[in-house]
Amino acid sequence: MKILSIHADFIEFEAKKKAFKGAEEGIEEGRKRVEECLVIFTAFEKRDESDTAAVLQRYMQEIKNIAQQVNAKNVVLYPYAHLSSQLGNPKQAEKFLKDAQQELSDKFAVSRAPFGWYKSFNISCKGHPLSELSREFGPDGERSDETVGTVETKTETGATKKLQRVYKDEPFTFNEEISEENKNHLTSAYLVAKVVKDMFPDAEIGSAGLHNKEAYVDLSNVKISQKEVKEIERKVKDNIGITFKTVENDESQNRDIQLNKWQKQINSDLGEKSVKYSCDSEKPFTFIPQFNDPFVDTQDLKIIKITNSASAYWKNNEKNEQLTRIYCVAFQNDEDHEKFKKAKEDAEARSHLKLGKELDLFVVSDLVGPGLPLLTANGTILRNEVIKFLWDLHKNIGYQQVNIPHIAKHDLYKKSGHWDKFGDELFHVTGKYDNFILKPMNCPHHIQIFDNKSYSYRDLPIRYFEPTTNYRDEKPGQLIGLSRVRSITQDDGHIFCRVDQIEQEVKTTVAVILEFYKTLGMEDYWVSLSVRGKEDQEYLGEKEVWNTAEEALQKVADNLKLPYKKIEGEAAFYGPKLDFMFKDALGREWQLATIQLDFNLPERFDLTYMTADSKKERLVMIHRAISGSLERFLSVMIEHYAGKFPLWLAPLQVKILTISDAHKEYANSIYKKMRKHDIRVEIDDRVESMGKKVRDAQANKVPYIITVGDKEIEKDTLAIRTRDGEVKYDVSVEDFVKKLVEEVKERK
Repeated sequence: MKILSIHADFIEFEAKKKAFKGAEEGIEEGRKRVEECLVIFTAFEKRDESDTAAVLQRYMQEIKNIAQQVNAKNVVLYPYAHLSSQLGNPKQAEKFLKDAQQELSDKFAVSRAPFGWYKSFNISCKGHPLSELSREFGPDGERSDETVGTVETKTETGATKKLQRVYKDEPFTFNEEISEENKNHLTSAYLVAKVVKDMFPDAEIGSAGLHNKEAYVDLSNVKISQKEVKEIERKVKDNIGITFKTVENDESQNRDIQLNKWQKQINSDLGEKSVKYSCDSEKPFTFIPQFNDPFVDTQDLKIIKITNSASAYWKNNEKNEQLTRIYCVAFQNDEDHEKFKKAKEDAEARSHLKLGKELDLFVVSDLVGPGLPLLTANGTILRNEVIKFLWDLHKNIGYQQVNIPHIAKHDLYKKSGHWDKFGDELFHVTGKYDNFILKPMNCPHHIQIFDNKSYSYRDLPIRYFEPTTNYRDEKPGQLIGLSRVRSITQDDGHIFCRVDQIEQEVKTTVAVILEFYKTLGMEDYWVSLSVRGKEDQEYLGEKEVWNTAEEALQKVADNLKLPYKKIEGEAAFYGPKLDFMFKDALGREWQLATIQLDFNLPERFDLTYMTADSKKERLVMIHRAISGSLERFLSVMIEHYAGKFPLWLAPLQVKILTISDAHKEYANSIYKKMRKHDIRVEIDDRVESMGKKVRDAQANKVPYIITVGDKEIEKDTLAIRTRDGEVKYDVSVEDFVKKLVEEVKERK
């Protein structure tokens, strides 16, 4: 049995035609819509036939557990064959779902989509962390043939040890400085917390913090509906005037003050810097902010708004309890509020989802599937120009281009450890003679190319370059546009080198990263230097190699004066890394480029080279990505430029507008001259007013718009308008073409 549960605002579905002769009869015609529901996509499998009753009990228990977690009253049972390639008997499957519907009806309002029919459906996932959950079980319980999150590797003695995926708490830290603007927001967050606790006495206040120019507060034992959000906002206004005051640490004065379990953890993490606060109200509560002097007088707050609610794992660890997170903002005057609203409107106007449609950059097709965006001709130009720029930055520093297939046998990824790491995120491909998976990573393939030869110390480093697509079965509710996809194109690069070459290779890669983002106008960044923690954790590789690698990364960061933060305990088990965090035009931070050292894969695949004294030596592998996921990078770039791409990136660089048919011949002559220099140019000779043609070109954000009329033909010149409205007349055709060629070449 395989199920996928979606907590949805609604689902609409309609039976279209029978998928096979034995499909369910007597179904309701027309489109059915269910609001505020838990949708259970279900695949009944062959193994379930051996003990249907046991599977049914487990199935219903899973639904009840999930429904309780998300507080769902409406359940939709939806047969979904695409979840499995080992489907059971259709008649048994149909009976199973009917029995489940009947059994669950005493607790829920249960709907069921027809069995054995092709159906169209539209679903709106709520998008919180519990909104998509998958389960797999059979008559004997959970499947146990694959251990997700565990990686096995050999020790020097040959014994096998398991390196499990580490789930770590992020400790709370104290912030000495907080701006007046953020004090407003944070004050409103604790006001909201106070109101929620008044409305729901069992609610417990967790942490409060700042994110993207908003404040948030986390609360346990409470779920907030949209209707309740409005009520909270209204009651917050009634609480204007209460004060937040510090509580002295004199035990005799505070023996009756109790910290809840969340505040005790914050208190422990902050240590001596912990300061307790209490609110002046009928139901006081004690809490510990993570900021120095974090509050303003609540009477100064004129406007308080709740912007969103979601869920968050305590200490950002998915093994911990989920809390309800409420985002809010506050302002002392209308002017600041208007600035905030304008900034949000600007962000919405720059949305790559909006611009992707307006500029015809990409398409998401229901028939192709979610998370599998299709780049149009315009979007493909953007992608190709980025890849071309990346290759230009690598072709003269020793990289070789390689090409690999998109599938591989199970054995490759079991050997690399990715089989365990990605678990149920893998896409399986069943062939006639062998079973394969769509590659989730490229490094194992590149290793096979490298390992096809023998190398001496003189041959290293070997560097491979390949932008290629990986596939991971991400949760449906997390998929959006180009930002989160199932087909992930990485501008992948791998370096195979000696330990003493690490420093130079990292230095060269950093130079490429900085040049790439400088060209794009994204020079506001910082770097996370992730190294081993002080705790006794399992890291693969010899201590001396780790020391050398970490010292090399830090030396490069120091010598290049990178704005870095050394973060202990954030290294991967296989090696330290540098992650580059860039800010876009809206001030949003993105983790894009990365340089990761790897001692694991060379060990797993026994990658060696011959030293000067003819001995085998283990090499180091370096993973490097400049733009990271190309899809996500394109989404960032579209929003960074707001669709106004520089000339070298613009899908359409020049638009020629004719005033009348008499000007077509001259327009065509200009077009041919530009195409000879690979300028992307189009002619608009429609029978439309010049004003409309100009507006259409500007709406498409074309960098240069040329107007052709009698005067231009007479003088053999051009009238040129930029997309920002600047106009120049009597421009020489040759001079303008030369200017375009130079601008593209220099990537201005």
